[in-house]
Amino acid sequence: MTWLVECIYCGHFLYHLNDGRIKCSLCHKKNSKEKINKTITLIYAFINNESALYVSKRLNISYISTSKYYKTFRELCAKISEDEYEKVRGLKCEYEEYFYLESSKKQKDAVFDAYNFLTFDYENHIYTIMMPSLRKYKHQFLEDNVEDAYIDEFSKFKRDAKLIKVSNYFNNIVQFWEYFEKSILIYKGINAQSFAYFLKEFEFKYNHTKDEAIELLIKSYFKST
Repeated sequence: MTWLVECIYCGHFLYHLNDGRIKCSLCHKKNSKEKINKTITLIYAFINNESALYVSKRLNISYISTSKYYKTFRELCAKISEDEYEKVRGLKCEYEEYFYLESSKKQKDAVFDAYNFLTFDYENHIYTIMMPSLRKYKHQFLEDNVEDAYIDEFSKFKRDAKLIKVSNYFNNIVQFWEYFEKSILIYKGINAQSFAYFLKEFEFKYNHTKDEAIELLIKSYFKST
């Protein structure tokens, strides 16, 4: 049986179906309808901010498998974001520095666990760059007995930044921060080594409508695989 539909690998409009397998007559890629449907369903869930744990239970899929898919999706989000940045980098931009600290970390020295990144606004297109972590300096601050002074200065910086944030409420960068802070809560704690990919995930989602994001991920995923 022949179906006139778009190949998710090359964009050609002709599939040949045989025994549940799909083959494109142009690029000759083969895959099962079940695997394609599973991947697209997971992409929809990912873009709709459903956690991997929730989706694995809802769809009765292995959590490990779902997590691997989500990891791949985040990597693709980062790649797409970098490709898009190359197209807008010549535009006029504004930027602000931001420190993000998980709400569960409220102890005095939690400042050393904060994530620091720059946020750029290229005419309503957000782009982020991670800055070096403070964690590696913690022991040195303790040895030099200047930890309290640093924490006090950082607290003052955060108060000043909050005033700036409030006074520029309609700034696109601030709106992204608020979106990021709210959205990141679906993940119950993030590994420091993976934080940059989670940041890029929400940068990608913020820059696109859900329909745009889904289409971009579907095309990128099947081209990459």
